[in-house]
Amino acid sequence: MRTIKLAVVGAGARGFLSYMPYVQRFPHEAEVVAVAEPNTERRTRFAEALQVSPEHIYSTWEELLEQPKLCDALLICTQDQMHYEPTLAALRKGYHVLLEKPMSSNPAECIEMERVAREEGRLLSICHVSRYIPFWKQLKELIQGGAAGDLMSIQHNENVGYLHYAHSFVRGNWRSDVLSSPMILAKSCHDMDLIRWLVDADCTRLSSFGALGHFRAEHAPAGSAHRCTDGCEVEATCPYSAVRFYMQDPEVNPFAALIADPPTEPNRMKAILHGPYGKCVYRTDNNVVDHQTVNMEFANGVTVIFSMCGFTRDINRTIQIMGTKGEIRGDLLSGCIDLFDFSSGTRTVMQMPASEGGHQGGDDGIMRQFLSDLRHERYTATLTSAEASLESHLMAFAAEDSRVRNGALIEMREFRQSIAGAAPGGAPQAEMCK
Repeated sequence: MRTIKLAVVGAGARGFLSYMPYVQRFPHEAEVVAVAEPNTERRTRFAEALQVSPEHIYSTWEELLEQPKLCDALLICTQDQMHYEPTLAALRKGYHVLLEKPMSSNPAECIEMERVAREEGRLLSICHVSRYIPFWKQLKELIQGGAAGDLMSIQHNENVGYLHYAHSFVRGNWRSDVLSSPMILAKSCHDMDLIRWLVDADCTRLSSFGALGHFRAEHAPAGSAHRCTDGCEVEATCPYSAVRFYMQDPEVNPFAALIADPPTEPNRMKAILHGPYGKCVYRTDNNVVDHQTVNMEFANGVTVIFSMCGFTRDINRTIQIMGTKGEIRGDLLSGCIDLFDFSSGTRTVMQMPASEGGHQGGDDGIMRQFLSDLRHERYTATLTSAEASLESHLMAFAAEDSRVRNGALIEMREFRQSIAGAAPGGAPQAEMCK
C-alpha cells in the first residue's frame, strides 16, 4: 500500500483535531510532511504531534506553496473566506486537495474551483463528512433499494443545540456572514448536501424564510452586562453564562477546549475576560440567523422541507422519509432508523452501531476515502468531489438569496445560469444550464 504524503493548511479544530487522529492511527496510509498555520501555539503543537521536520513548518500557505512540490495532496482547513486562493494555487501547483466545507462564501468562486480542478485533472474533495456516516449511508441504501417505494417527500431537521449555537454562531468564528458565511452555508451546507444526495435529482425551485430572532441587544435581560464577568446580575441563571460553560472540564465539554491554546483554566478565564467568548450573547456583532426553513422541489417531483433551529436541547439531526410503500424515520443522535411498511403493517427498527471519531465516524470516513481515491487515482466523480458538492452549494446560496428577499421563489435553472455567468471561467459543465 502506497503511503500518501500530505501537507496541512490550517492546524485548528478541523485540521488538527478532526482529521489528524486518523493519520496518527494509520501511519502506513498517510504521512504529514508539512504544515502552514499562522498561530504559533497551534503550529508548534501540530508539528510536534505529527513529527513535521522544522524545514517544512510555515506560517502561511503562500510560504508553503512557494516551495517545490512537497507531497501528493493538501488539506485546506482555513476559515470559510480563506479557501479560494490557496485551493486554486494548490491545484495549479499539481496538488490534490481535501477542502473543508463550505467551498467558499462566494458562489462564483465555488464554480471556479470546480472548473480548475477538472481542467488540471486533480481531485478536489469537499469535507461533506456526513455522507460517510453509517447512519446516512444506511438511509441512502434503503431509499435506493426501494424499501419505502418511490420517494415522495422528506422532512429534515437540523437541531443545532442552544449551547453549540451560542458558542459557534453568536460568540464564535461563524457569528457573522461578513467574517464567515451565512448560516445556511456555514452550518447547513451539510444538510443541503445530504438532501441532494438522498433525493438524487437536481433542485428545480426553492424558497426560504428565517431571521436572527432572539440574540439581539433589545432582548438582553434587565441587569445584564456587556460581558458575563462585568457584574452581570443575571449571570447565575443565564443559560448562556460563559463562566459556567467554558470553565467546565474540556473532557466533559469539548467546546471549552476551543477558546484558548492550551486550554488551561487560567488561559480559559483570560479568554472569557478579554475575548469574544466572554461577551453577552445579546451584545455581540453576530448577524447570522438563529432559525431558518427551506422548501424545495426537485426534478423527479420529490418535495423537501428543511428546518434549522438554534433553540434545541440536543445537537442532532432527525429525518422523515415518505415513500409510496412506506415511511422511514431516523434519529442521528440515537442511531435509530425506523422503517414502516404500508402493505404488511410491520415495523423494522435498525440500530446503527456507534462509530469512533468525530461526526459519528464521518471524519475518519472522509480521510479513508480521500486517501483511497488518491491511491487508486480516482480524481473525478467521487462521493464528495467538487462536482458532486457544487449543486448543494448553489442550493444554499439560492436559499439565502430567497431568505433576504422575503421568501422569494428561486428558479434554480435561472439562478445557476446567473452564477455561472459571473464565474471567471464561465459555466463549469453542461449541467449548469440544464
